[in-house]
Amino acid sequence: MPTYHERMAEQKRTAIVDAATGLFLESGYDKTSLARIADAAGVSKATLFKQFPTKAELFDAIVTDYWRTEEGALTPQPGDPGKGLTALGNRYVALLTRPGMVALFRIVIAEAPRFPELGQTQFKLGKQPFFDAVRDYLAAEHEAGTLDVRDPILAATQFLGMISNFAFWPRMLLMNWAPTEKAMAHSVDEAVQTILARHEVTAATGAARA
Repeated sequence: MPTYHERMAEQKRTAIVDAATGLFLESGYDKTSLARIADAAGVSKATLFKQFPTKAELFDAIVTDYWRTEEGALTPQPGDPGKGLTALGNRYVALLTRPGMVALFRIVIAEAPRFPELGQTQFKLGKQPFFDAVRDYLAAEHEAGTLDVRDPILAATQFLGMISNFAFWPRMLLMNWAPTEKAMAHSVDEAVQTILARHEVTAATGAARA
């Protein structure tokens, strides 16, 4: 069980990350100082600098927090691609619809021309690890002989793209875009069925691989 001081440190860290996200979106990354973030978070500058010595490290923490999956979440074991892809698809929806994710993307898009490192951070610490997990899972299903996926990078791109084009990207432009959980689940199921229809091993594909 966390100690009192550990709980207080975590509460202050959360306040700092929340304040920074709001200020980055409101005023831009460049015009938001660490001192202003400390003031908005209700912490001293010394406390903020102790946790995040630079603004870049604070942004890294924001991206990592927003893309963190649930505790103990692991890439599915190969053998049942329908079940495995559904689990990954639902996990992706949960990440993309997490409160603040749209704001994070808007910060990156607005500031990337002047601070390209923000886009690199969002990709390397955020999207890339999840993409790699899906790519590796598809490759594992190929090795197991359950899917015929000769280009797992392309297949992962197609799978995640089908989901994000419904669950996330309309939110960037349409303020009232809020599909129901049932609609989200249906979009994942359709993406899974599309991948299975294209890559599931049949007698013909099995013979061709042999």
